[in-house]
Amino acid sequence: MSNDTTIGARIRAFREEREVSLIYLAENTGLKQKFIEKLENGEIYPSLGPLQKISRALGVRLGTFLDDQEVRDPIISRVGAEAETVSALQTGHDERPEYVHRSLAQGKADRNMDPFFITILPENEKESNLISHQGEEFMLVLKGELLVTYGREKYVLKEGGTIYYNSIVPHHVGTSGDQSAEILAVMYSL
Repeated sequence: MSNDTTIGARIRAFREEREVSLIYLAENTGLKQKFIEKLENGEIYPSLGPLQKISRALGVRLGTFLDDQEVRDPIISRVGAEAETVSALQTGHDERPEYVHRSLAQGKADRNMDPFFITILPENEKESNLISHQGEEFMLVLKGELLVTYGREKYVLKEGGTIYYNSIVPHHVGTSGDQSAEILAVMYSL
């Protein structure tokens, strides 16, 4: 396995170790081969949905790509403490990040849940791309308003509102309006 610590390099290393071609990975994730190539080359940073699809197709946990380089237990996150934040692209079609997330479990190996503090930025376009993947998600709105599309339904959540859903149902999470929103999100991988 490569010592390179970028997400793309980790994905490439796991893919090559398992002798999985780009074509096979694209077919089994529903992602475009060009998107995966850009990801592996470090040209883009994906959102959690595509990462989860790739991790499932390669038979590894989502955290394997995010932060399994340092192992600690228990994990403590404090308000105002320095933490790595990452801008994320939703699909790779738009170069503008839609959100910035910070892992709240960085360093916890063998976990089934992935908690994040996420700042969701207002979207440029009104069309939202629905994604689906195995697992469940829980979100708590800390600041602003969240617009969640879940299947054919749309839900607006204000500060203090929560949503918990099966992420296999096509969904999209964005802001409601032109202001950023801050959420606590927990993803559970089956």
